[in-house]
Amino acid sequence: MARSMAFVFAAAAFIAAAPVHAQEDEPVEPIDGAPSQGLADQLANPVANLISVPIQFNHDCCYGPADGDRLTVNIQPVIPISVAQDWNLITRTILPIVSQEETVRGEGGASGLGDTVQSFFLSPKKASNGFVWGVGPVFLWPTGASPFSAKKFGAGPTAVALKQGGGITVGLLANHIWSFADAGDYHRAGVSSSFIQPFVTKTLPDSTAFGLNVESSYDWKAKNWVVPINASVSHVFAFGQQPVSLAVGARYYAERPEDGPNWGVRFVMTFLFPK
Repeated sequence: MARSMAFVFAAAAFIAAAPVHAQEDEPVEPIDGAPSQGLADQLANPVANLISVPIQFNHDCCYGPADGDRLTVNIQPVIPISVAQDWNLITRTILPIVSQEETVRGEGGASGLGDTVQSFFLSPKKASNGFVWGVGPVFLWPTGASPFSAKKFGAGPTAVALKQGGGITVGLLANHIWSFADAGDYHRAGVSSSFIQPFVTKTLPDSTAFGLNVESSYDWKAKNWVVPINASVSHVFAFGQQPVSLAVGARYYAERPEDGPNWGVRFVMTFLFPK
């Protein structure tokens, strides 16, 4: 785990060593049919004042002794709401749809909804010297079907902090969720889970972006880490008047439970609605 985190922070430090100049307010609307770097920079900011609807396809390989594959489609709308002259409330929701092959021979596969994670960030509307932050609560809603649900209601704190400038975004997003009530299955173990995501993104003037992050999570009940290192490339396209970001990526699991996946690939289609 320490090696994985060090790898991402070293990459962030290397990229951040490039000359960085404070950016003026950049146009976020498509210019002559080509989306601007400003729109791509907003997409790299988890608490930007930008409505977006990412649909994320994740294919992970080699669960369990049967080496079963899993496809997870995450629907992740991000909606900023103005709550005062200087503040936004950003809602980030993750609803997973899961289809898993047989992981133990003879048990068969399964498919269905997973549990919903919903975060609320109170964040200043204006960045200070490129520094952006947001804090608030995160909730776990037991919307999933067995075996993809903890069958618990949960809540906890969440926070994000990042620095942007010169097309570079470096930041950290984290949360912790504790369960506080059962949802019909009293035999399930309680939830106590931490999520830590350092990330770095470099966007180019043509809106192409290169990203690196670690979506690490620690289960305090099972006492195990899941640490996928993700690398991706994306580009913002204009389909008529509708800007859409398309991204592809791959990941390697640096830490995982004994029956966890080895590697995975990702495709993301994000509909953008700049104000």
